Amino acid sequence: MKKLLVSLLFAAILPQHTIAQTRAWDLRECCTYAVEHNISIKQRENNREQRELQLSTAKNSRLPDLNASASESFSFGRGLTLDNTYTNRSTSSTSFSLGTSVPLFTGFQIPNQIKLNQLNLEAATKDLEKAKNDIRTQVAQAYVQILFNMEIADVAKRQIEIDSQQVVRLQAFVNNGKASQAQLSQQLSTLAQAHLTATQAENNLQLAILALTQLLELPSPEGFSVVRPSLTSHLSSLTSYLPSPEAIYQEALGIKPEVQAEQLRLTAAERNIDIAKAGNYPTLNLSAGLQSNYYKTNGVKAESFASQMKNNFSQYIGINLNVPIFNRFQTRNSIRSAKIDRENQLLQLENVKKSLYKEIQQVYYNAVAADSKYHSSESAAQSSKDAFTLTQAKYENGKATITEFNEAKNNYLKAESDLVQARYEYLYQSALLDFYRGKELNF
Repeated sequence: MKKLLVSLLFAAILPQHTIAQTRAWDLRECCTYAVEHNISIKQRENNREQRELQLSTAKNSRLPDLNASASESFSFGRGLTLDNTYTNRSTSSTSFSLGTSVPLFTGFQIPNQIKLNQLNLEAATKDLEKAKNDIRTQVAQAYVQILFNMEIADVAKRQIEIDSQQVVRLQAFVNNGKASQAQLSQQLSTLAQAHLTATQAENNLQLAILALTQLLELPSPEGFSVVRPSLTSHLSSLTSYLPSPEAIYQEALGIKPEVQAEQLRLTAAERNIDIAKAGNYPTLNLSAGLQSNYYKTNGVKAESFASQMKNNFSQYIGINLNVPIFNRFQTRNSIRSAKIDRENQLLQLENVKKSLYKEIQQVYYNAVAADSKYHSSESAAQSSKDAFTLTQAKYENGKATITEFNEAKNNYLKAESDLVQARYEYLYQSALLDFYRGKELNF
């Protein structure tokens, strides 16, 4: 019973990431986990929160402010008295005030500033979505690399099985005097090379797993594994028709967050011009307040503090109009600078669009090449398999040399590796094209 309680306690305090690694992860789970734990994405989220605070500050600038003040002053030396003579005296003065001011008109600066911060918030939201999409594509690429290395490791294991069978067969022939020790030694050397190839394949697989776990911000790759999807079902669901890069690009323009973010920033640049133009308008502010003071001179009897504060209590209200006439061309240059910023942002938007089109073009032609390679690899793999089967039969019947057998085997295994690579490349590139069209990145 005590051991059971200890086990339950250990399970309760065990980190969640350790428990999560006891099962295989599919691509959707990997993407979701990476998005939730990636540091750069968290930084983008903090940037978005900063934009929210800036928007709140801009909205609150319409509200009146309220300030309280208190002061105490002392005066020493000669001073003018009530009877218009000078004498040495010391005085003290205490004052209190409470004031407020409200902007009535600021040349439309406040509403434009609010709209600017709203646009900046929306752009930061799109930047956050772009960062999430980037990590999703990185995770998908690392995920596919693991799947590819898993298949390569399987091919290497099949090579060991084939060579091991031949070693057993040749050992029996050597025992019966039907084969030489040299032939057996050559086959043992081939088997050792197969084990080396399998070890390298396993090492590549572990490195691929490490790369993905690092993207997921997992502390260790120990116990981590991925779900191997059914290639047959996924490949059969893919259509051989691929939309043109232009068609995919037109779809992507309306949904890709990086384009939307730059479009929002272009609109924000227009608002910046309006904010700069506010310097040409007059401003109007309303102010009001309460104040009172206490005054005392040494040697002169003064009313009590409460009496003076009551008797000196006053209120004020005023309106301040400020009309700009000449500010050393500061407003003019601010407007010109804002217009230049708008032109730069327009160029940035065009640059992002061109980069997006180039990316789509690259993925499209990669998908076309992968499709062609996939179908060619299928034929090559089948032909190599038939040739190996025939050569293997000849070798086992003494009609082919071990060199011919190994050459046919290596060609067959290479064709199998090429087919596996072509399958996953075609699957990944096709999924990536769909991702540019707004579909979920999954297979």
